[in-house]
Amino acid sequence: MNDPLKKYRQQFRIWKNNRRLEREKEYYRREFAARGLSIPDEQTLGQELKKIFPQLAAKKKGDLSIIALYHHYNWENEALKPSLSEFGRVRHYDWWEKFSHQSKDWHRSLKAAMNKDMVRQVSTWMAEEKADVIFAYLSGEIVEPATLQEIRGQGVPLINLALNDKEHFVGKVKKGKAWGARDICRCFDLCWTSTEDALIKYCVEDARPIYLPEGANPQIHRPQAIEKTIDVSFVGQCYGNRRAVVNELRNRGIAVQAYGIGWPDGPLTTEEMVRMYSRSKINLGFGGIAGYKDTYCLKGRDFEIPMSGGLYLTEDHPELRLAFRPGEEILTYSGIDDLMQKIKYYLAHPAEAEAIRIKGYERSLREHSWEMRFAKIFRLLGILQ
Repeated sequence: MNDPLKKYRQQFRIWKNNRRLEREKEYYRREFAARGLSIPDEQTLGQELKKIFPQLAAKKKGDLSIIALYHHYNWENEALKPSLSEFGRVRHYDWWEKFSHQSKDWHRSLKAAMNKDMVRQVSTWMAEEKADVIFAYLSGEIVEPATLQEIRGQGVPLINLALNDKEHFVGKVKKGKAWGARDICRCFDLCWTSTEDALIKYCVEDARPIYLPEGANPQIHRPQAIEKTIDVSFVGQCYGNRRAVVNELRNRGIAVQAYGIGWPDGPLTTEEMVRMYSRSKINLGFGGIAGYKDTYCLKGRDFEIPMSGGLYLTEDHPELRLAFRPGEEILTYSGIDDLMQKIKYYLAHPAEAEAIRIKGYERSLREHSWEMRFAKIFRLLGILQ
């Protein structure tokens, strides 16, 4: 980075973001303790939901009627939709298909129009066939609390998925409104967060949270019977410390191939990405959040790479231990020297690498599919046998 002012501006943004996140953490910790709150366990959640929806009856897998409210950015229709479809009929509302061609300003006009149309569509579908559950992947940037209250008035469970609540639970705030989950979370019957330490935030905001990480789709993320011709690869966007780490590895003699937005070789298709996981002897991962120091969260690739049969080596952080056994099912590193040492070791010891790869694959199939996540949610709601 040749421009010193650009460097200082970037450093200031990182400092500012970390300060904001620390203040947010401290606020919720203080409020959680002061109010004497506790994080509800699954039994408590189930009892509360049964009181809210005493009329619900459990159905067989395949018999559910589901309404799904989310936009397909780049992975959703390959993960969420096919997994939901395993449980029954899915009617999917993607506002982008209807409003993306309009050139009006989103926050001044299109947001209101979309919110109105979402309520209309849900009401129409419910009149045609009452759904058993409404699943959403929404944020405060997209939807208004009043919209969710209208949808919730349909009388069926309304659940929401939120990823990366470390950074985005509040997120940007415009005119007093948070773009994250803060202002809308209490409008859902159940809030599914992939961030364990965000549970207290939901409790303080009078919401009903459950922690479940992301998953993978074994129909798409599956091992390929191809030769491992690449020593180390990384598939993901180029931001934060990723370029510096990849460049340092290359400077030290490691042939790293990187793909994704911002890298010279560009992004891969889903099919190419899954093949890359099998072609690579080691699949590199990063757990950090851009613009935040020492702040980590689980990523979709944490599950997609092992389920695709790839050996996974990613940044060490506590939440990984909730999903895998580091050193046995996946590999982790702390700092560039540790990363370099482990890459060299496992490239030189392919039998050990293979044993870890297989165990990671087996653990993913056994516990970490999106379908399993939804099954747990639906049983908690009392709508799945």
